[in-house]
Amino acid sequence: MSATETESTLNAYMDVLLSGGDFASFFSDDVLWTTMETGEEIRGRDAVRDFIVAIHTQLFDASVEVRGLVVADGVAVLEAVFVGKQIAEFAGVPATGAEVHLPYTVAYDVADGQITALRAYLSIAALIQQLRESASATV
Repeated sequence: MSATETESTLNAYMDVLLSGGDFASFFSDDVLWTTMETGEEIRGRDAVRDFIVAIHTQLFDASVEVRGLVVADGVAVLEAVFVGKQIAEFAGVPATGAEVHLPYTVAYDVADGQITALRAYLSIAALIQQLRESASATV
């Protein structure tokens, strides 16, 4: 896939994702999400969509601040900040309404106009630390 086609796919995906649309339509049937820090893998269009939705709307009331997108033939890298409020238990930390700001990067593989893999480089440990610090500050 050319860089132009990859960029077009990622830009359309980001527009739909950020507007709350059907972003999973950009995933291949067997898309693979990998959380690089933990090695956790999630496979399949519905499973990856459900995971992304859960993080942004069920565990946190969150949004994404896009910092940049770099694109080449069949690959792209997004730099962003996850900004949200904890609304459910996460990693054993009860919901406190804590505000979090977590910089992250996602590397995408793109083929035939579909995202085939997402590799998320984010620090779950830093996210948990932010939640715990907020919880201890409210005690």
